[in-house]
Amino acid sequence: MFRLFTPLPEVDVDTVAAQHLTGTAPLLVDVREPDEYRAGHVKASRNIPLGSLAQRIGELPTDAPVHVICRSGNRSAQAVRALNKAGLQTVNVKGGMLAWQRAGHPMRPKRATVA
Repeated sequence: MFRLFTPLPEVDVDTVAAQHLTGTAPLLVDVREPDEYRAGHVKASRNIPLGSLAQRIGELPTDAPVHVICRSGNRSAQAVRALNKAGLQTVNVKGGMLAWQRAGHPMRPKRATVA
């Protein structure tokens, strides 16, 4: 069977949260804009906006998986496709910060709301 595209590797927010609790989580990169990130993010995440990702790709490990998150999963899906094409091992966090918040997982600041 011929495929036009490779399926996007994804992980759900509950799995990511559990990995963070046990200390086994890969690096989590948040590709939203800085103001979105400041409004509410996962504590251990690193903010690298999607528009800066190409210039900052050297900050990402090439020998370990990286989880990528955004508001809803669209920008992070774009980032995952581009980064995987560049040879990295990245996985999209399905549903993004909206799913993270709906699931009740902890955020910084503690009373953050993702709009």
